[in-house]
Order: sequence, then C-alpha cells, then structure tokens
Amino acid sequence: MPIPLIQPRHRHRNDIDGMTSSPKIFVTGGTGFLGHSLLPMLVQQGYHVRALTRHPERSAWLHPLGVEIVQGDVEDEALIQQAVEGCQYVIHAAGRFSFWGKREQFEQTNVIGSRHVMQAAVNAGVEKFIHISTVVVVGTPLPDLLVDETHPTHPVDPYQRSKLRGEQVALDYFHDHKLPVVVLRPGAFYGPHGRYAFNRLFIEDPIKGLRIQLNNGRYITFPVYTGDVAASAINALKLGKAGEVYNICGETMTHHQANDIVSEEAGISRFRLNVPGWSMIALAYVWTALSEYTHIEPYYPLNLRSYVFNYWRVSSEKAKRDLNFQPISFRDGVRATLDWYYREGIVKPRRG
Repeated sequence: MPIPLIQPRHRHRNDIDGMTSSPKIFVTGGTGFLGHSLLPMLVQQGYHVRALTRHPERSAWLHPLGVEIVQGDVEDEALIQQAVEGCQYVIHAAGRFSFWGKREQFEQTNVIGSRHVMQAAVNAGVEKFIHISTVVVVGTPLPDLLVDETHPTHPVDPYQRSKLRGEQVALDYFHDHKLPVVVLRPGAFYGPHGRYAFNRLFIEDPIKGLRIQLNNGRYITFPVYTGDVAASAINALKLGKAGEVYNICGETMTHHQANDIVSEEAGISRFRLNVPGWSMIALAYVWTALSEYTHIEPYYPLNLRSYVFNYWRVSSEKAKRDLNFQPISFRDGVRATLDWYYREGIVKPRRG
C-alpha cells in the first residue's frame, strides 16, 4: 500500500528532475508546538523534510516550505516503516503531553509509537536519530542536587513514566541495534504557537487577569524557548554523541522572577495574589476528581504539583559544551512569545 504522501507545492532549489541532493529527514511531531520552529529551520539549513501529521488540512503553513507531508501517526507501524524509507536522519518529536490523562494513552504514543519509529529507522539505516524526551523524567528534583543528566529519575505521573520508558527504549536501540540515538531532555516549552502549560500559566493567564503566585513565588521553574530546542535538535544531528543524553533548558529562575519579567514585557502590574500551596492542591484534588465525570481536563490538574511545587535547578552545561547550545534570554523569549499572542489577536498589547 503506497504511503499517503502529500507532495510539496514548492520544490527545493537543489531538486533536479524530481530528485534532491539535500539530506532527507523524517520528522514526527512536525506540526506541533516544537515543529513550528523546527521545520522552517530544517528547510533553511538545506534539509529535505518529510513531516508526519494527523491533520494535514491544518498544516497549510508547510506548503510554502516545500515539506512533504505524511498523513498518519506513530501508532501506525506499517505507515512509519514506509515514511522513514530513504531518509538519512530522523527527529522524533511526536509525543502525547498533558497534565491529565490515562496511562494507556501516554504509553501508546510515547512508548509503543516511539518503538515503531526507532525500528523503522534501524530498517532504513538512518545515520542519526534525535529523540525528544523531557527533563521531567526526573520526577521530583532532589534539593541538594543540580538536575543534570546524571540526576536519578523517579517519575511521578503517567506522562513522566511514559517519557522515561520511551527514552529507555531509545537507548536500548542504541545498545542492541546500533541505532545512533541522541536523547534531548528539554525543559518547560514556551514560545510562539503554544497556549498550554508554561505559556498559559506564566504568560496568558496573567495578561488575562488571573494573577496568582504560589507560596510567594519561591519555587524554581525551568523554561526553554522552543526555537532553542529546535536549534539544539539540528545541532545534535551533526554534533550529538550517539548514546548520550542532553538537558536543553534556558535560565532557571524563581516563579517570582519569571512573573516580574512577564509583567514588565506585557505592561501589566507585577502584583500577584499569594496563594498557599495547600489550598491549590486541595482545589486540584477536587477539580481532578470531577474530571472523572466530566471527562474534561481540569484547569489545575493534580499532576501539576510535580512541575510547579519543586525547585528545578537544571543544568545544560553538557549541551552547551557538546551541542553549542546557546539559549536566548528569558526576557527576549517572552517578548517574542507576546508578539505572537498579539499577532494572533489572543490578547491585546497594553502598550505601544
């Protein structure tokens, strides 16, 4: 059965008689939060990109880039086998991420789906495989340890457990099948094209008037700009050492510091209503229990506590050394994110 492929409307400048001399790369998750930064960068770097998406009708922005679109998802093993054929590289960025959901759903995408992509890469003789994991596989950072790549991993929710298992599958494929895998563990994504997790909690909610701060903002957060993650994935194709794991994180800072920067850039008050942590956890318990009946994700799920009620002192020194990782400042990243919110009309700018 032929691969369900939507041919690009604009071919690469290196294409000759329908063939391309550009290195071909298969990208999963290419139309997600990270993909909006990653795919244009790959094309700019001269890669011939083949991207997997479940909803090609929502991906018109890919056509001017000359990207091949494969319709489907990582759970379709036969499709993935065909999609990876002929590709020299793979960036596996697809994943199910949510603070709420069933274990089986996370496992199906983040573990079984990952295995499908890796096996297809082995069969195709891929030269480098970049697996996008997450630093939250750590679970709960130990208070006396910096979160580097050697920090113990004790995931505490279904998403974290599935991502750690997916990461372990990737490293097993390196050891057992000689697949040249590089694992990247990004921090909390923020940037244009996203309205969930960090973007919502630290940027969108405060601008819309929901300005709260837990326990005086003393906890430490671990944001990373999506453009920096994309650049790191591309650098890892050439510079990443097979079998290695790299943290990819920007400046770590207290919630109070992050709130101040967002407020200054958005032109809103620095004031945050201080909320004791116990009251937010109690609310999350109630909200999460109700979701079992409503089948709607709670606004503050109980699983948020691992991400919020912790001191995420993340080190990315290894990536800076090996991958030439150079994160932008949090202030610059917030400014770019706000510009996207304004362009999309999601919020109105408070100042000129």
